[in-house]
Amino acid sequence: MYDITLSISYHYDSPAAVSHNMLRILPRTLPGQQLITGLITADPRPSFRRDSLDFFGNVITEIGYDMPVKDVFFRFAGRVRRNVEASNLDLSPQVGKLASDLSAAATLDSISPHHFTGPSDRIHLHPEIAAFARQQASSSMSVVSAVQAISQAIHRELIFDPEATEVATLPIEAFRARRGVCQDFTHIMITALRSLGIPAGYVSGFLRTIPPTGQERLEGADAMHAWVQAWCGMEMGWMQIDPTNNIVVGGDHIVVALGRDYSDVAPIKGAIRTVGKHETEHEVNVIPL
Repeated sequence: MYDITLSISYHYDSPAAVSHNMLRILPRTLPGQQLITGLITADPRPSFRRDSLDFFGNVITEIGYDMPVKDVFFRFAGRVRRNVEASNLDLSPQVGKLASDLSAAATLDSISPHHFTGPSDRIHLHPEIAAFARQQASSSMSVVSAVQAISQAIHRELIFDPEATEVATLPIEAFRARRGVCQDFTHIMITALRSLGIPAGYVSGFLRTIPPTGQERLEGADAMHAWVQAWCGMEMGWMQIDPTNNIVVGGDHIVVALGRDYSDVAPIKGAIRTVGKHETEHEVNVIPL
């Protein structure tokens, strides 16, 4: 059980005359995860607000201002229960036989693997990443083994470096630099898996961080995080794996949104009309009860 808070603040040099924002910051209720309470607030009070679901079932909170604003604060506060059962069973088919399972998945609902196979807004198949994927996984390996092998290789070969990339960095740019953040690790792995014919998507959420032994937990030290979901055949369905940390997702990961890539799950996106620069700050706390 976790109490979670997320604060996002914006400061504009010149007041933004018009602002419209789309937030995806409310955790999902899914198998193994239950949103017990959750509240999203905005300060100042918005001129317009609407809550809805997107195609993938993520909660969208639209917030708009039709008057000038110089400072804006968005906040989520809630409680989530995680109950993840570990399993060592691998019931997935061989990578080379996954196509037959995929053809048998005769549905186009929001969790259909067919949505997660081809190019998407941020993911385009690239020969270099495809060759890297083939070096790690053969067609005779099980899908689960291939997913784990690629996660391990990305974790081994890439350096986590918050200064190396930005939100618009392409997967191939981060791959060539061998540096990036969780978004880059996730996009590279999705590209690699799709090149092998394995459906793969992007998961955004919260990650509980554990302070070093003997040190107190720092306020605001937790973070929003990103990881991968991969479809492992009709028998197993979806599994989630975190290539940044090279671990199968467990109780320390809290899912907020699911999509094809970052563009489907960005915590906040929108449009403003202003001049000059703006500053933004994010702060996350994931407190186990």
